[in-house]
Amino acid sequence: MGGSNLTAGSDVSLSGNAVSLNALGRSLVFDAHMHIGDFPLFGVALDGDGLAATMSSNGIGKGVIFCPDNAYTLRVVESMPDVYGMVWVNPREPHYVEDAARYLDHPKFLGAKLHPLLDGYLPADPAIHPVMRLLLERGLPVLIHSGHPIFSLPWSIEELAVAFPDNKIIMGHMGHSNVVYINAAIDIASRRQNVYLETSGMPMHTKIREAVERVGPERVLYGSDAPFHHPEVEMLKVRLSGLSDELVGRVLRSNSEQLFGVPCG
Repeated sequence: MGGSNLTAGSDVSLSGNAVSLNALGRSLVFDAHMHIGDFPLFGVALDGDGLAATMSSNGIGKGVIFCPDNAYTLRVVESMPDVYGMVWVNPREPHYVEDAARYLDHPKFLGAKLHPLLDGYLPADPAIHPVMRLLLERGLPVLIHSGHPIFSLPWSIEELAVAFPDNKIIMGHMGHSNVVYINAAIDIASRRQNVYLETSGMPMHTKIREAVERVGPERVLYGSDAPFHHPEVEMLKVRLSGLSDELVGRVLRSNSEQLFGVPCG
């Protein structure tokens, strides 16, 4: 995964014929969850050119990307002024703490991404603790994939949140596609003030409003999970959730601006 020869073919492009949000006079969006790379298992790919087209066509003013090939993420963020990275941390790789620290020294890396399901570990594994301490020292968040047994259940992420109450932990997909896990994600964030919820891939638009009402208007973030999901579809869930225009704006933009410290202008 990673490399300048990656292409976002017309069959998987997320620009397509989507109506531009800018053309509709809407505010630019901050996308907190995008992947870069080639994903043959899913039949999708997204390189720098495809990412630029996706952002432009869908009114995304700023975005955060990641992939297991951190060197590729670095090349993309250095070539695109409105795109930032999160370092992919895999505790099964040698020198993972040192590598994370090196990438986090770069001003365009804004945190860490953990994917316990793909990499095969539990979120609260002691091997993750040095990374959490590193992030805490730098005041940076961690985004963790959630919603699949056995490695990424919401309760396992809560264990990490309890062990590191001063770290900002984003629960990616807010439980994903199972309503039991979705409800658990909202319950956990409502009782753990350091847990944020990110909306991508979670199918129930009504749960976004419930999350905002129970967790608080500042701790629910929009993400698309591009190229696995279309940004416009993910935005529509937020817009149809029943939230006021002000709160829709917070989910789609302001909350990520505040969390990552990057204005989306």
